[in-house]
Amino acid sequence: MVLPSAEDLAAEKTERALIEGIEHFDAKKLKHTETQEKNPLPNKEVVQQEKVHQSLINGVEHFDKTTMKHATTTEKNVLPDPAVIEQEKGQQKLISGIENFDPAKLKHTETCEKNPLPSKETIEQEKSS
Repeated sequence: MVLPSAEDLAAEKTERALIEGIEHFDAKKLKHTETQEKNPLPNKEVVQQEKVHQSLINGVEHFDKTTMKHATTTEKNVLPDPAVIEQEKGQQKLISGIENFDPAKLKHTETCEKNPLPSKETIEQEKSS
């Protein structure tokens, strides 16, 4: 014969205590509470919106392709007129002229200062007056 362990006895005691607590529970000790509905049922408007949405989805899913008529598409891509094309070619020539510019062709120039800074003497005169 095997003797039950201490853990088994403790578990059995807790189980018995729990069952006794449930059997001898007095419902009069409970406080009265008002229940609040946290997930209310949808109203008529929401149900109607869902029906409309569902009917649209069903209409797309079960669409009868045999009722469609053949249509030819016309491409309405307006091409530019010759004047616009010539203008763009001129801009491309200008860009290529800038990219292929040779700075060796430039002439040497002397810089002439038109607005010289005042001399030290002029600054001293202004400070003293």
